[in-house]
Amino acid sequence: MEKLYVIKIGGNIVDDPTVLTTCLKAFAALKGHAILVHGGGKLATQLAQTLGVQQQMIEGRRVTDAETLKIVTMVYGGLINKNIVAQLQAEGVSAIGVTGADANLIKAHQRSHPTIHYGFVGDIDEVNTNAFIDLLEKGTKLVMAPLTHDGKGQILNTNADTIAQSIATALCKHYDVHLIYGFEKEGVLLDVDNPTSVLGHMNVEKYHQLKSQHVIVEGMIPKMDNAFKALEQGVHSVIIGKGEKLNELIQGTAGTTIQL
Repeated sequence: MEKLYVIKIGGNIVDDPTVLTTCLKAFAALKGHAILVHGGGKLATQLAQTLGVQQQMIEGRRVTDAETLKIVTMVYGGLINKNIVAQLQAEGVSAIGVTGADANLIKAHQRSHPTIHYGFVGDIDEVNTNAFIDLLEKGTKLVMAPLTHDGKGQILNTNADTIAQSIATALCKHYDVHLIYGFEKEGVLLDVDNPTSVLGHMNVEKYHQLKSQHVIVEGMIPKMDNAFKALEQGVHSVIIGKGEKLNELIQGTAGTTIQL
């Protein structure tokens, strides 16, 4: 099987032009198939503040009312996505920027929760494997914004970690898939303020222990849940670590390797 790298970069990488450039150079140097999934960063929050639209986060996930949906669609699907694509073109990469609505790549439904109204937040139903394969086999690297659609004309804001996992899982029957989560930390840390406390390996038992001790909290929770789900469904490897060290993460010499 040919290798496919599905690489998710967090909002903190998107927010830092120097770090983003380093990360994109490493992504551009990858041989073969690759998909980059990006988060939203502070731009959506800053624009919301400018427009007077109040924001609410629950466990690292943005509650998305109608006005916030307009903002994230513009920022994620437009400004951030196309800036990344333009930078990759400058590195000699044939890249195309997409959302889940493009080519019907990812369908989702609006999240239903017994006590929390998340608004226009999507939970993924279906990844269009054939459409992804068609694009990849043309030699195109994909840049995926964290937006999906419901098949009825509604755009949905969708967690980028979950999108990366869903794509990796859907394509692992066709490629040797390696999933990498790049963010601002060195990996999973025992002490969030000490970058040298990174765990080289993490299994399910250790995860539940650290989660119960509140060592792993907020935005790291969906990352970890998605990492284990990907491995359970056949993804070859999952590594979480510092986005600007993407080369080392690809080689497995940095970050935290997730194991079942």
